Amino acid sequence: MNRKLIATFLTVFIGFFASAQKDYTITGKILERETNIPLEWATVVVSNPTDGKIITGGTANENGAFNFNVAAGTYNFTFEFISFEKITLKNKVIDKSLNFGSIFLKEDATTLEEVELIAEKTTVEIKLDKKIYNVGKDLTVRGGTVSDVLDNVPSVSVDVEGNVALRGNDNVRILINGKPSGLVGLNSTDALRQLPAESIEKVEVITSPSSRYDAEGTGGIINIILRRSKLQGLNGAITTNVGYNPSAGINGNVNYRTGNVNIFNTTGYSYREAPGNSNSSTQYNATDNFLDEDNTYDRERKGLTTNFGVEWYVDDSASLTTSILYRDSKDTDLNTNILNQYDSNRNLLSTTTRLDPETEDDQTVQYALNFQKNYESSATFSFDFQYEDSQENENSLISVDNVAVENVSTLEDQSQILLQTDYVLPIGENSQFEAGYRGNFDTTTTDFNVSNFDASSNTFVSNLDLTNVLNFKQYVNAVYSQFGSKFNKFSFLLGLRLENTRFTIDQPTTGDLTRKNFTGLFPTVNLSYEFNEKENVTLGYARRLRRPRGYFLNPFPSRNSVTNFFQGNPDLNPSYSGQIDLGYLKRFGKFTFNTSAYYSHATDGFSYISFDTGDTANVNGEELPIIKRTPINLATEDRYGFEFTLTYNPSRKWRVNGNFNFFQNETKGTTPNGLSLDNTNNSWYARISNKYTLPADIDWQTNLNYRGPSADAQNESQGIFTTTMAFSKDLFNEKASIAFNVNDLFNSRKRMQETTTPTYTSESEFQWRERSFNLAFTYRFNQKKKRVQSGNYGGDEGFEG
Repeated sequence: MNRKLIATFLTVFIGFFASAQKDYTITGKILERETNIPLEWATVVVSNPTDGKIITGGTANENGAFNFNVAAGTYNFTFEFISFEKITLKNKVIDKSLNFGSIFLKEDATTLEEVELIAEKTTVEIKLDKKIYNVGKDLTVRGGTVSDVLDNVPSVSVDVEGNVALRGNDNVRILINGKPSGLVGLNSTDALRQLPAESIEKVEVITSPSSRYDAEGTGGIINIILRRSKLQGLNGAITTNVGYNPSAGINGNVNYRTGNVNIFNTTGYSYREAPGNSNSSTQYNATDNFLDEDNTYDRERKGLTTNFGVEWYVDDSASLTTSILYRDSKDTDLNTNILNQYDSNRNLLSTTTRLDPETEDDQTVQYALNFQKNYESSATFSFDFQYEDSQENENSLISVDNVAVENVSTLEDQSQILLQTDYVLPIGENSQFEAGYRGNFDTTTTDFNVSNFDASSNTFVSNLDLTNVLNFKQYVNAVYSQFGSKFNKFSFLLGLRLENTRFTIDQPTTGDLTRKNFTGLFPTVNLSYEFNEKENVTLGYARRLRRPRGYFLNPFPSRNSVTNFFQGNPDLNPSYSGQIDLGYLKRFGKFTFNTSAYYSHATDGFSYISFDTGDTANVNGEELPIIKRTPINLATEDRYGFEFTLTYNPSRKWRVNGNFNFFQNETKGTTPNGLSLDNTNNSWYARISNKYTLPADIDWQTNLNYRGPSADAQNESQGIFTTTMAFSKDLFNEKASIAFNVNDLFNSRKRMQETTTPTYTSESEFQWRERSFNLAFTYRFNQKKKRVQSGNYGGDEGFEG
């Protein structure tokens, strides 16, 4: 599908739904009842009376006056300001311009004491199938990245290599605005490190997904919602940051709404250096000789991300949104590997220095279209189309002891097409039926070339044993339906999803061809009982699967070391799991307690194994064994876990949040060569976040994270403790903020691991990024830091999945 075809499609689609609409002007003033003082930044929200969906709105100026346009129709108007009781005028017919005169708001005595905490208190929403966290006031991520944000979200952890896990399970599906996105890119770990934190509005943690979502992700789904305003006029914010290890960046988000058109853009540029290091010591059982490796990673990363879109409100019941995303990043990495060989008495035999300078250029272009239609019956229909093309080119010239020996290049090109439709039909006041289709069509080509230096000809010659081309196609077609209802205090949401997956692995260089086709049914059950408005219990069940992704399937070996390498396994099969989640929420006084117990059983689970290949590498005249690490399917995995989150607000100036998660992972299986990998691993992690307002209104936040020790059949990892600290101060009547933070205060975020196999034992230490400092400045125009966020404005009520 080329760009011309896409443009034609958009033009026809927009023209089909175009219709002339008459706009009318809405004016008035919002004042404090007792003093008649204007309430600057008070908001007017215009919503649909049938489904509560936001149509438009406005913000009061310094005189309390508001002025905006709205199309003819019938609406609810809500007037509100933080710590004041809101007023809602329902079913107002707009067939001419309307002046509301003066609207008087009264202070809310129950919330006045907590005025500074309202934005934070509404950050957590508990729904039948997910938890929603608003991360806008987290000081420790100012000037940071999405990875930094996720590492502060309860139930979510990010390891030293940037891999995201949910409750300790790293098979997590990451979505942007509910869909796969080019913002995640070919390598989600690297992409999340480049997307600025300021672009995020909230994070949805979905541990028991409903049938609306893809069945992919046995750990669950993390849905990242990007910032976008719908208020009239021009508003936005700009954030700049500078830090050490050297980093700098600028990020801005802007919205302009006039009449029935809303234009939005988020653009960010970042430069970041991320030095890291690792070391390992390996002893081979056959000779008792030692091999020590020291690695330093000097990384330089810079990138531009921009997302431009137009939202057109065709009429009061339909809207059309088009957007284009462009991401361009360039990485320069210098990996230095120093290899020391010792005999059994630790006498040095030889030293080898291996340099791997790597350059990487990534580009992603994504086109998206969304159409939504609301019917008089309160039913809604939505259609999404998305096309993206991503390219990732890596090149490195490897040298040993200052002599060039190997030239490695990886050229990867991926195209993705998404088609999705959803239909939601309310039934009565408390029930809802939903059905839809989603198709994901992915094609990836990887051209891997390894050339070795030939001293006789003084040229590089292609290594035909390693050079290869991989063509990977994965087509997923899915249909689903679900029904939800509420009876007094009891709610339920039942769903069923049918997914068919076809993938092809074609290696034209070697002639290898693998085709697989599998279809599965994925039922979901979500139940809730509300004892009262402060206490409820939930129960969820979902069948999920874990598909083998490109990284697991890619048979091209890594080339960072001549004695250790990673290689994918194209024979991997999907892993299926059934999981149960029991949750409980209780609010009492200044405490909020949220806990859950969960269990999952997986078949054909993925596991990494390391083994001696039987081949050797000649290093300074000595033949050393080559160790291979690869994923395989094991028989079963059983995961048991328990977690709780406790929030305590002792005063307006003090807020404490704690999260604890304990899990046990029991694996049973045997490798192809008969090695048993049966193992039971207990691990846990804890997180405490403390935020306090110091004199002079300086906010101080400290986050403490500890990930407990873990083990599998071959590896034992020590615990990891990390501290992040930040300070923030509002300026210019809260139109600006300045924040300073220290990431990994004690420089302790290191993975220390012991590996034991029948042929060798090894101890290793890895630190992806060293301690860093960051200073960020944010300026907001026509926005307010503590702007009220009253509930959902009708957007997420009921049984949304």
